Amino acid sequence: MSAPEGPLVVGVDSSTQSTKALVVDAATGQVVARGQAPHTVTPGPGHESDPEEWWSALEGALEQCGPAVREVSAVSVGGQQHGLVTLDAAGRPVRPALLWNDVRSAPQSDRLVEQLGGPQAWADRIGSVPAPAFTVTKWAWLCENEPDAAAATAAVRLPHDYLTGRLTGAGTTDRGDASGTGWWAGADGSYDEEMLELVGLSRELLPRVLEPGEAAGTVRPGLPLPAGALVAAGTGDNMAAALGLGLTPGLPVLSLGTSGTVYAVSERRPADPTGTVAGFADARGDWLPLACTLNCTLAVDRVATLLSLDREAVESGGDLALLPFLDGERTPNLPYASGLLSGLRHSTTAGQVLQAAYDGAVFSLLRALDQVLGDGGRPDAPLLLIGGGAKGTAWRETVRRLSGRPVQVPRAEELVALGAAAQAAGLLLEEDPAAVARRWGTAEGPAYEAVSRDDAALTRIADALSGADTLLRRP
Repeated sequence: MSAPEGPLVVGVDSSTQSTKALVVDAATGQVVARGQAPHTVTPGPGHESDPEEWWSALEGALEQCGPAVREVSAVSVGGQQHGLVTLDAAGRPVRPALLWNDVRSAPQSDRLVEQLGGPQAWADRIGSVPAPAFTVTKWAWLCENEPDAAAATAAVRLPHDYLTGRLTGAGTTDRGDASGTGWWAGADGSYDEEMLELVGLSRELLPRVLEPGEAAGTVRPGLPLPAGALVAAGTGDNMAAALGLGLTPGLPVLSLGTSGTVYAVSERRPADPTGTVAGFADARGDWLPLACTLNCTLAVDRVATLLSLDREAVESGGDLALLPFLDGERTPNLPYASGLLSGLRHSTTAGQVLQAAYDGAVFSLLRALDQVLGDGGRPDAPLLLIGGGAKGTAWRETVRRLSGRPVQVPRAEELVALGAAAQAAGLLLEEDPAAVARRWGTAEGPAYEAVSRDDAALTRIADALSGADTLLRRP
């Protein structure tokens, strides 16, 4: 490995299952050192994690990076969106964090939509119609189900806010992650006081929203990073990945992870009253319209396990439709749904069932793609395929077959951490972080030509979804 040309920065990706840290050369994007440590999601009816585990995992990941960590000049944290972190007056977690894929707040979500005047009012004002993933619905759930915990809360944070605060000692967030809470109004770029009053949340409990390019502070003494190193604002994981790819408007991304997402940078603020597209802000000053599914690689892997198959052991053929809504679903908004299989015959093979699971997972994402792109889409632009699933042949070929679009798979891995590193480098070098990532060449990778779209499969899945509507909505 050649010697670094520029100052070193750290990019952090704190995801659902683990925390990763990359030490990156700010001049070239070369990864100098890396570390990763796991954390757990508690079993039960919801999905929760202890924020203290995130911090311990960050310390462990930094320790694995070795001596390079002691030479860094800036750091930034990208974190899983939407999670509700409640802290007491001493800064300790009141209870485990409610994660993005905890859908127990579905009743609160429905009620809040009605109380604020319906979906159109939410889209116009907040930019999104709040699915149960959104933080505001989780706070409402906590107030109703655990009022003592809500009363003991002295600060409300998102996952990336919590880790950034541990680094700096200050309470900050950024517009990208704040736009996924449901109480930050995209229309005027501030916290919505009426919404806060509606859910009984004091403005004083929330972090300051930093401007793009503004520092969150510096690293406090006694931590596994140099004291005084710059700490960037950080952002949500999807916003960080967009930075990591150096996205320009109109270039679509499909991310295949525990959750699946499709998004693109836009210069216009989205406002979709159907709730399919979340009107997120990005980390730079533009917007990041995004559609998200709860069931993606984890759900398909579960089907493979049930069938005792390797995840690549797919077979074509058959007339199956499998809706892999194993954890409820966000897109389409079916929080009470479970998985559903139709079209099973004596001749059906296990490999065909597995392929149907892939098809069902990709279908929901592609159905939202046109809405995400709106009028700003570039029809000839390749679909950038990222996330853990992008490495799989079955995932890639399913996306090609069902989208009918060219596909490009960036060679760069750990794009959330790389995006956080680009944000740290941009702060340090006083540059646009997306331009930094483009200089690093993070989106470069093998390209695959478009193939004919499998309209028969798309129609079959759409018909199954429509026909099963009553079953899928039943609590």
